[in-house]
Amino acid sequence: MTGYVIRRLAILPLTLFIVSFFTFAIARYGPGDPVTVAAGQVRDPEVLERIREERGLNGTIFEQYQRWAVRALEGDFGESFIQQGYSVRELVVPKMIVSAQLNVLSIIFVFVIGVPLGMLAAWFQGKWIDPFIISTLLFLSAIPVLVILPPIQWLLAVRFHIIPVGGWGGLIDIFWIGGVIAVPIPNPHLYLPLIVLTVPGFSGVARLVRITALQVSREDYVRTARAKGLTEATVALRHVLPNAMLPLVTAIGLSLAGIVEGSYFTETLLGIPGIGAFTFESVRSRDYDVILATTLIVAVFFIVMNLLTDLAYARIDPRVRLGASNVS
Repeated sequence: MTGYVIRRLAILPLTLFIVSFFTFAIARYGPGDPVTVAAGQVRDPEVLERIREERGLNGTIFEQYQRWAVRALEGDFGESFIQQGYSVRELVVPKMIVSAQLNVLSIIFVFVIGVPLGMLAAWFQGKWIDPFIISTLLFLSAIPVLVILPPIQWLLAVRFHIIPVGGWGGLIDIFWIGGVIAVPIPNPHLYLPLIVLTVPGFSGVARLVRITALQVSREDYVRTARAKGLTEATVALRHVLPNAMLPLVTAIGLSLAGIVEGSYFTETLLGIPGIGAFTFESVRSRDYDVILATTLIVAVFFIVMNLLTDLAYARIDPRVRLGASNVS
């Protein structure tokens, strides 16, 4: 187990180097010039050269990357080319907090709703409820965010004014009863992005739970539990569900990937000040250092999540832990 963790951690620097270097090279050799973006309307050659030296954009691509990498290891990702006077870290950290709140809530809702739906489909296998649940979830998961968002936004926000049309107000809002009693409630701005981000994810979780539950229900210990006279509800909750939850550990990483991908469009279209909308705007305005920082952050996030998922799976399943120890 320890050897496996060490090997995975040893690959991390190499992966980050490859991702960061190619992103850096694309930013430098792609369309546009970082110096002219930073200079704005100024086209004086002397001014451009001074900006090039101040930004560390002189010399070969390898020299430029070395200077950037040394600063990045110290936590300095440079200064924004567009919002001059602000460091990349000052701009990125608040956006990451907003996206983290929204994405964590989304992944919780995906599993809170997806797991019961999967168990319900397995419970009614062979009846009309099973294919109805799965086919409905498959249909919803096949609809892209760009397609599902406008009609929901029009129906709930524009037509019936149930929820705000967009924006962000944090996680908690205060509802006043009689102007005297303050009751904390979920912020209404959460509902629309949560619907858009979680609905496509129900399908994968529900189908995985259904398949695993059906496999577990055929095991000997489940048949023994039924033979002892336990009710089907007791068998499902005590024996089938806990063992069907094990593969969901690996599904967390896949669900996070889908939610993070969808958040780029959701945050942009709904005006949520998260890292997804900020990255999209940075790419559009060619804010090169911000693009580098956000790309590296996303890469680190997925690498760490995959590692934690593997470790959690090995921790839960003794067979995986035994295999890892034998390999190491």
